[in-house]
Amino acid sequence: MLRLENPGTASRPLPSAVLRDTRAVAVLRARHASDYAPVVEALQRGGVLSIELTLSTPGVWEELPLLQERFGDSVEIGVGTVTEAAEAETALDLGAAYIVTPVTDPGVINACVSRGVPVYPGGLTPTELHTGWKLGATAVKVFPASTVGAGYVSQLRGPFPDIEVIPSGGVNIEDVPAWIRAGALAVSLGGPLLGDACKGGDLQDLTVRARRLRKLIDQTVEQLGAIK
Repeated sequence: MLRLENPGTASRPLPSAVLRDTRAVAVLRARHASDYAPVVEALQRGGVLSIELTLSTPGVWEELPLLQERFGDSVEIGVGTVTEAAEAETALDLGAAYIVTPVTDPGVINACVSRGVPVYPGGLTPTELHTGWKLGATAVKVFPASTVGAGYVSQLRGPFPDIEVIPSGGVNIEDVPAWIRAGALAVSLGGPLLGDACKGGDLQDLTVRARRLRKLIDQTVEQLGAIK
């Protein structure tokens, strides 16, 4: 993906090497962010290394630095459910690796682009998605993805051949190959991947699901490479 200029700001931030290699984001929601450390560890063992901490969970600001200290560069930790520029600035000041938002808010996007941090704004319509992309988003988040299906990405490629897309919302593990084949940069999964892990569920089961997700992604990418 080329670095496209966003008028009046910096160049489009590129996706991290972690995201390009693993192509999966785990979206965490829990009673409190203090519950996250063992969940992140289980995901790490399964090869899912891009972790989104949602602001709908209390305690993210306090726990984010602690998680960064504990896991270092072995995972990348971003902040999601960001809906205001001030929230984005706080997350960036705390060292968030990327920002995810369910909406297309120019203030949030500009805050990230100006500091060179990847940002993934949400949208559903072509107008919303194109607006986020034009403002300099690293990729746009199709949300909620389950309402449109993987074919939607293929359709978007017609008028917007260069747009990068990450589906989120209702994406099941079994759906992932279809999204990757349709051209998605990565996939974002919450409940279908996490299950009850954030509520005290079996963390070994979470690791098994994470490994299955990564296997499906890697197999699909390998197949696409063979076709090319």
